[in-house]
Amino acid sequence: MQFQPDYRHVLEVMANRRPARLPLYEHAINVPSMENILGRPFADLAGGDAADRRRFFDHYCDFFRQMEYDVVSFEVCVCGILPGGGALVGERPGVIQTRADFEKYPWAELPALFRERAYPQFDLFHAALPAGMKGVGGVGNGLFEISEDLVGFQYLCYMLADDPELFADLYRRLADLLLTLWTDFLKHYADDFAVCRIGDDLGYKTGTLLAPATVKQHVIPHYRRIIAAIHAAGKPYLQHSCGSIFEVMDDWIAAGINGKHSNEDEIAPFDEWIRRYGDRIALFGGIDTDRLCRMPEDDLRAFVIEEGTRFRRSARGFALGSGNSIPAYVPPAGYLAMVDAAREIRRREGTR
Repeated sequence: MQFQPDYRHVLEVMANRRPARLPLYEHAINVPSMENILGRPFADLAGGDAADRRRFFDHYCDFFRQMEYDVVSFEVCVCGILPGGGALVGERPGVIQTRADFEKYPWAELPALFRERAYPQFDLFHAALPAGMKGVGGVGNGLFEISEDLVGFQYLCYMLADDPELFADLYRRLADLLLTLWTDFLKHYADDFAVCRIGDDLGYKTGTLLAPATVKQHVIPHYRRIIAAIHAAGKPYLQHSCGSIFEVMDDWIAAGINGKHSNEDEIAPFDEWIRRYGDRIALFGGIDTDRLCRMPEDDLRAFVIEEGTRFRRSARGFALGSGNSIPAYVPPAGYLAMVDAAREIRRREGTR
């Protein structure tokens, strides 16, 4: 029986209910791996003329359809438009270090810069969506990641110690920016997205990058306004955050998140996420990305069938996928073994 995408299965998950069919979900899949699996190059089309860019999105969305997803993950990241940005990955002092830097930063220009970069892409995404599918994503990057990109993580810590008022003002200004970007995005593209999502990696293997008290005071409370705007547009909200963030999860839930993605077995087995939060929010992922890289294909397929079936039974709302994403170092065979296992779970349930 031919697969028919239906984004409503993911909406059922986000409502923390068991959908009729187990959905697949990925936060991100690198395009070269898509090319490898599909057997057709298309990455270079993204930088071409209007016709090439349309073809890029056709191939991009078609990959998710062929892999039998109900939704297509897509976002345009704020960090890509920030004048003087880059400290998030550059390991250097960012463009904002002092009150004077903060005051002269071109905050008022950022919404227009984002629209100029993002909206043509969202328009092409709209045109390429296959029947029955909608997006998950929207405005990429969260408050903490954007602050890292403008200041640098090490220098954020100095700022918190040396000028706590500036630190607080920075997060208030970033929250205002994100609320503006999301509000305008929702006016134009809400119908194209089943789920709104922000990725904000707040943790590492043993805890949060900033002290939990700092996250609770300066980061999560600002999300309340953004999440409220998303909910007011009739959309559920999915939080992606890597690392051990158990110390702030209750605050995330109180802020209104409907679902959580990202897990790593070295931090906690996925069962622990289900035990702690499965009665309150939806949970996405379950299969550690490291397993996709290291396990033999047949062993991995059997593992995903067993674990995915168990997670589906024990969690209320659950969508299966990697615990993080599919970067280029994940072997296509490992990724495809996981996808095939999800198909087998559906076949056994009679829910193709």
